[in-house]
Amino acid sequence: MSEHTGGERESLAPVTPLFPRRGQGAPRPGPDPSAWHPTWTGIDRDDEDEHDDLEDGVVLAERMLLRRLRTRSLSIREAEAALYADGLSDAEIAGVIRSFRAQGYLDDHALAEQLIDKAVSRKAQGRQAIAQTLAQRGIPRDVADAAISALPDDEFERALEFARSRAQGMRDLDRDTALRRLAGQLARRGFGGSALTVARLALDESTPRARGVRFD
Repeated sequence: MSEHTGGERESLAPVTPLFPRRGQGAPRPGPDPSAWHPTWTGIDRDDEDEHDDLEDGVVLAERMLLRRLRTRSLSIREAEAALYADGLSDAEIAGVIRSFRAQGYLDDHALAEQLIDKAVSRKAQGRQAIAQTLAQRGIPRDVADAAISALPDDEFERALEFARSRAQGMRDLDRDTALRRLAGQLARRGFGGSALTVARLALDESTPRARGVRFD
């Protein structure tokens, strides 16, 4: 998965015989053929151990990131922050992010759509609250604006539906108190622009009309 494992294979250095061929006399004392010798690959053993340690660090960070993604979708910015906390360098982070994006593990456009669907269908939120949520999750501004602009133009109806569900429980309150509370609830859910108008309408609908007094 990591880009550190890719690339061309290193060419091996010419092998210098350490022992004479059979028939050329007894072998001279020399290194154990099973032991490491720097001339075999041209790489010092300590350097290779350090490279392996770095490689293991990247692989471990990738596994930790996958584990996080199994429980919660992450934006690219959130994934970068997690990899930075795991001790990866900027270059290593860029490589992991590029790999994860190519495999579809990270997609800010898809995440923005998921967050918006949840905000509309489950949280009864308006555009202002949705925009704030996307910003907090690290969704780029242009991606967030494009996703929000795709919403249907039904914010007033959604705000009114929410206000009607809350107005029923405010019948025992005086008009001013009920209006203030309901408008505040609408504003906190991102319906600030029409909160007061919607609150008045919902309270009017929930208040029983006074019947006229009949005199015989």
